[in-house]
Amino acid sequence: MKKTLAVIVVALVAVVALVAAQRKTSPASGGATRASDSHPDLSGTWAYTVALPPLALKRAGNGNTSVKGIDPGRAAAASVKGALPSTPEPPYKPEFLAKVKDLEEHESKTDPVFYCDKPGVPRIGPPRRIVQLANEMIFLYEDMSGDAYRVIPTDGRPHRVDANPSYYGDSVAHWEGDTLVVDARNFVEDTWFGENGYFHSDAMRVIERFWRDGANLVYQATVYDAKVLTAPWTMAPRVVKASTEALEESPKCVESDSKLLVNNDHHIQR
Repeated sequence: MKKTLAVIVVALVAVVALVAAQRKTSPASGGATRASDSHPDLSGTWAYTVALPPLALKRAGNGNTSVKGIDPGRAAAASVKGALPSTPEPPYKPEFLAKVKDLEEHESKTDPVFYCDKPGVPRIGPPRRIVQLANEMIFLYEDMSGDAYRVIPTDGRPHRVDANPSYYGDSVAHWEGDTLVVDARNFVEDTWFGENGYFHSDAMRVIERFWRDGANLVYQATVYDAKVLTAPWTMAPRVVKASTEALEESPKCVESDSKLLVNNDHHIQR
């Protein structure tokens, strides 16, 4: 009996040691848990985040125009450790500025997302849940256009040569130190890469960066599109807190408001 108990104790000690070796905290990652391959563990459920709404809402209808202030809900962090420099707006080529302005001013009529279309990358933002495996990352999203997912290899393989253009692109990833770098390309042209009429061409490429800041997840993306931009555009970083809310299946998206619109309201406050 004593011998049996001793064997059980030894086995339990071995299991505990194995788990500790696979997931250990490290000061280098701000106390974040590390996976068995020594990279920070990004796994978990994260808070739902969307782009910040504008500070004012412009209404134009029946010959009258009014501007109403909007509470942005949360302020962007002044600085985030590890973040790249960002600018408020993408640098469009001069010949496309009028198009962007027209799309933005008539957003509720021109934005595909308003009509239940998929937001694409990076507009959809960071995933609600990340499952980190040895050779791939699984991203799960909650969105009113449908609950998207992405399976992203991290084993060094190249982009697929036979992939069809898609809303969320063909993605591969690698680690740069403690930062996961996702390279996404081969997109359809139907999406905007941000609010305010930020359209793109079929040449768009998006580099997404994920890293841990203590218990938080940080997300930042850079958009490359030489056909419409004068230079790559890096968005401001988003700091995402861990969440205990379970993922839920999104209801069917049914657009029934467009025929009721009498002005050019923005819908970003959704």
